[in-house]
Amino acid sequence: MSTIVETNGSGLGVAALTETTLTGTADTFTYRSGGKQVLILRNPTGGALSPVIDGNGGTTASIDGLGVVSVASGYSVGSIADGEAVAIPLDTINKYLAGTIAITTGTGLVASLLRTR
Repeated sequence: MSTIVETNGSGLGVAALTETTLTGTADTFTYRSGGKQVLILRNPTGGALSPVIDGNGGTTASIDGLGVVSVASGYSVGSIADGEAVAIPLDTINKYLAGTIAITTGTGLVASLLRTR
């Protein structure tokens, strides 16, 4: 289990990102609603990985244009190829982040959590 530490990127100039290598079992971070956080996942592993971000407090959520949907199984990021990186604005997936958050099936990914506000 690894804890992804937030980097404050709201100041002037350069902010050095804190990087955390994920273990794939209950890697976690703290979500700040409205905090303009971006989770960056980089894959240096040599193979594709498909992580899932899941808050244990999520069951169903009402989504405009979709109605009531299940968020219980977490947010599937999709396949991240070797050498690629993705950036996830966390406020856009906030319904999946209720309770204690865990990232699973991401062993070897390098994660950074950037707050821009």
